[in-house]
Amino acid sequence: MSTDLLATEVLVEAFGRIRETVHCALESAGTEVLTFRADPQANTIAWLVWHLTRVQDDHIAELVGAEQVWTKGGWVDRFQLPFDPGATGYGQGAADVAEVRSDAVQLAGYYDAVHTRTIDYLCTLTEPDFARVVDTAWDPPVTLAVRLVSVLSDDLQHAGQASYVRGLAERAKSERARTERARRS
Repeated sequence: MSTDLLATEVLVEAFGRIRETVHCALESAGTEVLTFRADPQANTIAWLVWHLTRVQDDHIAELVGAEQVWTKGGWVDRFQLPFDPGATGYGQGAADVAEVRSDAVQLAGYYDAVHTRTIDYLCTLTEPDFARVVDTAWDPPVTLAVRLVSVLSDDLQHAGQASYVRGLAERAKSERARTERARRS
């Protein structure tokens, strides 16, 4: 087995795990769950998934040297968010988080489109590609390998947060239902 194949397989597997986590967080989630906030400043599942997808889209598009799926695929128009088309969620506050009210199907659709592009790109890479410098604004300069690990790390954290919020939302929903049943009896 060549190291090219091994590195690519590891990355494909890692991005595949993010996809699984995102889909679990979104599965059958209605608006109440997707927009649940543990407190008024907290992130929602909808915002977390949108944000992690925007970051992946932004970074992979830059690496590919192509337009982002967000704009090229018309997702920016479908989401109809009041943000600049280039916004990825970085630096956004509580009011911005509340603006992302997309449904699970739309969020999963955009995520899957970005995931497909990411996997397609990863499958083109060879070992020498990973050492290529892709960003000289940092010291040391950022290589392709480091950029991909950065995207993986950010996305895994946010996907995990979305899963955690899903659990909080479901417990809060159950507690409200239990309280309502008790009130009626």
